[in-house]
Amino acid sequence: MRIELAFSDDIALVRLSGKFLAGSDGPFLRQKVVDLIDAGSRKFVLNFEDVPYIDSTGLGFLAGSQKAAQAAGASIVLASINPHVKKVLDSVQLTQFFAIASDEAAAIAKLRAAAAEPPSPAEKAAKTRRRSPSTSPQSGQES
Repeated sequence: MRIELAFSDDIALVRLSGKFLAGSDGPFLRQKVVDLIDAGSRKFVLNFEDVPYIDSTGLGFLAGSQKAAQAAGASIVLASINPHVKKVLDSVQLTQFFAIASDEAAAIAKLRAAAAEPPSPAEKAAKTRRRSPSTSPQSGQES
């Protein structure tokens, strides 16, 4: 498994290639997404165009990445999923947890369109929970 990282404005494009098999690939890639979230990225396209096969490691990566993204208020769109990968996602009922686009351009458009929509009540609540008094400095001086 190889990973290539690029950006389209504020959207992280994570391009995967090769078979997604058991081993260190899943944890490494999940950590890469977490590191990008920690660095401030909130929009991700996971491009599966060059991934012919996925096993439980890949599924674990996807589930872990989605969980981390949701906790951070980030969005992930899966792009260019071939019939085998889609079948595996469907078989374990993970498809319903992801936005899926036909290709990378459609995924980018989907993320940009979602950013233009007002936040849902759940997103507003998550944002409110992330705020704390220590992150909102207040000065006692008037300008």
